[in-house]
Amino acid sequence: MRPRRLVAVVGTGTDIGKTWVAARLLTDLRAAGLRVAARKPAQSFAPEDDPAGLDAAVLGAATGESAEEVCPMDRWYDTPLAPPMAAEYLDRPPFTIQDLMSGLRWPADADAVDVGLVETAGGVRSPLAIDGDCLALCEALAPDVIVLVAHAGLGTINAVRLTVHALHPLHVPVIVVLNRFDTEVDLHVRNREWLSARDGLTVLALPGEELALATLVPG
Repeated sequence: MRPRRLVAVVGTGTDIGKTWVAARLLTDLRAAGLRVAARKPAQSFAPEDDPAGLDAAVLGAATGESAEEVCPMDRWYDTPLAPPMAAEYLDRPPFTIQDLMSGLRWPADADAVDVGLVETAGGVRSPLAIDGDCLALCEALAPDVIVLVAHAGLGTINAVRLTVHALHPLHVPVIVVLNRFDTEVDLHVRNREWLSARDGLTVLALPGEELALATLVPG
């Protein structure tokens, strides 16, 4: 059983704020009275990282779930590499996209969850299992909407275009979120205008439009 509405959060790369954007979206949806749940199929991190700052913990804080519910403990990899590379480095068993899908255990009454969110790792073509990347996971998930997180600065038009092109065969609506957006930075403003006006994309800017994002991903 899956939630009533499923959202996949992907990125143009790593360290662009996917988890922050996802957590803020979940917080706003929950504040609006919707029941939410989050899942991170696999996470890798540095051994010295603060446990409270790990992706699963941040997402769990936003939904009211434990970090272990968000990401199964057997998919925690304490080395900062893509999950399948981290598993190999740590001499742990390899895993497939289907293994990750099987590990997405939603609440028993998942049909009562208004919005379920799955956050991927790295960019959309980053390895996520020995037989697939984040794009392959999205194909398996068949989400209702995809939230694409990108930085707002130089190079983002190219990165967003390439990612949207990769996602196009899935035929799923894509909402682009420019994270760390500054209205005082001309480049940020021009990037958003270009992607919106010339490429016809739905583009939101954070901080500033978190509530608008929540209205576009209703339960």
